[in-house]
Amino acid sequence: MHDDARRPLRDAFRDIESARDSPDTAQARSASYRLAFADPEFLCRDEMRAVRVQLELLKPELMMRDYGIESTIVLFGGARIPDPAHRDTARTETLADLSRYYDEAREFARRMTLKGQQGDRLDHVIVTGGGPGVMEAGNRGAADAGGVSIGLNIVLPHEQVPNPYVTPELCFNFHYFAMRKMHFLLRAAAIAIFPGGFGTLDEMFEALTLIQTRRMDPVPFLLFGRAFWENVINWKALAEAGTISPEDLKLFSFVETAEEAVAIIEGWTAPR
Repeated sequence: MHDDARRPLRDAFRDIESARDSPDTAQARSASYRLAFADPEFLCRDEMRAVRVQLELLKPELMMRDYGIESTIVLFGGARIPDPAHRDTARTETLADLSRYYDEAREFARRMTLKGQQGDRLDHVIVTGGGPGVMEAGNRGAADAGGVSIGLNIVLPHEQVPNPYVTPELCFNFHYFAMRKMHFLLRAAAIAIFPGGFGTLDEMFEALTLIQTRRMDPVPFLLFGRAFWENVINWKALAEAGTISPEDLKLFSFVETAEEAVAIIEGWTAPR
């Protein structure tokens, strides 16, 4: 965002424009002559990794702050779960059956958007990974309610484009998974996990670990689809083995519908 306030020193934007008008000489064409902050080759050096990490922390943070985002509802779930209208495209019958959670994610996002985005405040803004499947459903539900939503995409070896329901001004792209994960949780008022694969499991367990270790305040933590999650993870066995505490099983709640999820969030009282 260009700061229009008058300052006595020349700003970076003006110097970038001036540098473009430099005389066409051997010296001016040299990579050494480029402004450091406007030199992609320099910024992409291995030694500049710490600077790039800082940039990926600051850019989304400042843009969301400028936009007025107060709090978010984090929505994780499988990219391969189709819209029920296209369940015939699912790779397996199980995926086709899980398509009902696309509709639940969409309805959950719609309800939370209607409740959170009233007047000038932007609370409970849906944030997803910006891709297809359950992520698309979340952004789509926010759009159904006439609200805004966030997409945190990441560059992957295979082609990935933001789904069309992400608010364009809140659509971000990341190189570092760590910075993307941080932005998912920085403003989180609740976390909703839908059936998914490695990426969903990764995000789920990282967030649970942060809450378990008190590195993050407890928030409503909702697992949509008890049958799916109890089939994939033997939660009871973890507690019985002593690798987690029985109390850790209270960090999350199973839900089946958007209505149940909204009720838990509305009735939430943070544990002391």
